[in-house]
Amino acid sequence: MANVVYFVRHGETFFNLYHRMQGWSDTPLTAKGKEDAANAGRALANLDFDYLFSSDLKRAVDTANIILEHHPTDKITAPIKEPAFREEFFGYFEGSDDAQSAVMVGAPQKFTNFREIFDQHGIAKVQDMIAASDPFHNAESHDEFWKRLDKGFRRLRNLPDNSVSVVVSHGMTISAIVDRFGDGQETEAPLNGSITKLTLDQNNTHVDFYNQLQIPDK
Repeated sequence: MANVVYFVRHGETFFNLYHRMQGWSDTPLTAKGKEDAANAGRALANLDFDYLFSSDLKRAVDTANIILEHHPTDKITAPIKEPAFREEFFGYFEGSDDAQSAVMVGAPQKFTNFREIFDQHGIAKVQDMIAASDPFHNAESHDEFWKRLDKGFRRLRNLPDNSVSVVVSHGMTISAIVDRFGDGQETEAPLNGSITKLTLDQNNTHVDFYNQLQIPDK
């Protein structure tokens, strides 16, 4: 028996708009971000889900509540806040300019932007490079990130058989999930408000689709 999970990236925030590192720091949804969330609710309108989870960060909770406002369900009134689904913690780099942070993290290895590191080494290496570059040693490493996120996956796997869930989470988190369990779908960061579908059983995780603004036709 398997459970189905739809991961949704939160709507655009002001840190997204300003291209700043946004891990555990929070900024409000922009007007576009609220529309991103509303569009996700409409895209999921025909989905009769049993559970709605969100990261406990405000931008994710706000997105989840807007999804509910634009989804015809009456059995769920509020999202279940789950800290395991938070974004990666960037430590010293929280709130910093993306481009400047990439130089600080990548310059010792001759990289000048995060895309170059992603393309050459993958997400795990990026996470470990950020952690190693943090002078306060607070940023999450790849292993620390997954130790936390695995708690969320255990919760999803332990739901009743054939459950359908929506989880509002974050860009790096969703990218990391697809990087681990997918087969090469992850080439760009997920769009704000985009939907990624997983199928889980007790031993396996399958990525059904990634980074879609509408549910694909079967």
